[in-house]
Amino acid sequence: MSFCDLALDCVTQLQPYVPGKPVEELERELGISNIVKLASNENPAGPSEKVLAVIAKASKEITRYPDGNGFALKTALTDKHQLNTDQITLGNGSNDVLELIARAFVTPDDEVLFSEYAFAVYSLVTQAIGAKAVISPARDYGHDLPAMSTLISEKTKLIFIANPNNPTGTYLTGDQLAAFISQVPEQTLVVLDEAYVEYGDQDIDSIAWLKKYPNLIITRTFSKAYGLAGLRVGYALSHPEVADLLNRVRQPFNVNSLALAAAVEALEDDDYIVRTKQLNDAGMQQLIVGFDKLALKYIPSKGNFITVDVKKNGDEIFQVLLQQGVIVRAVGNYGLPQHLRVSIGLESENRRFLEALSIVLGTSL
Repeated sequence: MSFCDLALDCVTQLQPYVPGKPVEELERELGISNIVKLASNENPAGPSEKVLAVIAKASKEITRYPDGNGFALKTALTDKHQLNTDQITLGNGSNDVLELIARAFVTPDDEVLFSEYAFAVYSLVTQAIGAKAVISPARDYGHDLPAMSTLISEKTKLIFIANPNNPTGTYLTGDQLAAFISQVPEQTLVVLDEAYVEYGDQDIDSIAWLKKYPNLIITRTFSKAYGLAGLRVGYALSHPEVADLLNRVRQPFNVNSLALAAAVEALEDDDYIVRTKQLNDAGMQQLIVGFDKLALKYIPSKGNFITVDVKKNGDEIFQVLLQQGVIVRAVGNYGLPQHLRVSIGLESENRRFLEALSIVLGTSL
């Protein structure tokens, strides 16, 4: 007997999400050190000293369960976004919240709509519950909202939109998004995934739309700009009834004590976010200049990463870069076989990547 015979068909057909290769694993495999990891869109600056101090203090109480309701973090979020605590759902990273949304509202008879080149988790959560994924063709590697609107049917229960989009970094304007959301039927939920919102131009007040569009859910994370990827904490903002339903399926204590404490401190450190964006902007420009010198085309990005066309098999270039101690992300699984997604690192890390890429491609910088 195979245990696959006992599992749901939608589960046995799943291909697990493949995370970026850890530095330690590559060191063991290749016996090399001084590795540069630019694969997982992490903040290269690391958490602030203030956050590290709060984590150290909170660690003295890890024998206790965390606050299952996340009172302090919810209070900080309500102050930050001028909302009520009953509009917030906390998650073990925003991935957790995305799955909660699908589990709470989508059945195998429903459809979930998202764009080509969209975040892989959208497809995974859709398939995991046996629903039908409807994939809208992209335009210029990003969301084609007019085309997506034509694919909405009576069976469309959920629409995922990432802004900025991962892995392409493309960006939608406020006018584009508002025009799209306004014509979505009220029984169809729209999830606006803003994991990278702090890196954009901040010209969209999407949270203000929650009053106008009760079917809108906004998801955000502390894993990217706030530098807390290892602690796994994210959240959703929504209509109170939506939040209530999400909290019914949310696991108790899904956000740990260290993450809750760190997120509160990080949320209040505006200077850290300013420095993070400045570092990211400088690193982005450094990579763009490098790609221009290497005569490589790239997708303009509003995230903390950039996707570049290496004009060869991306998986093969990825493997050769690994041998040189540089970890990036091949995105052939997204339908971009000649592209690599590169996270923005420190100046020295970006330089190391560009030098390694020039050697692999046989092109001078």
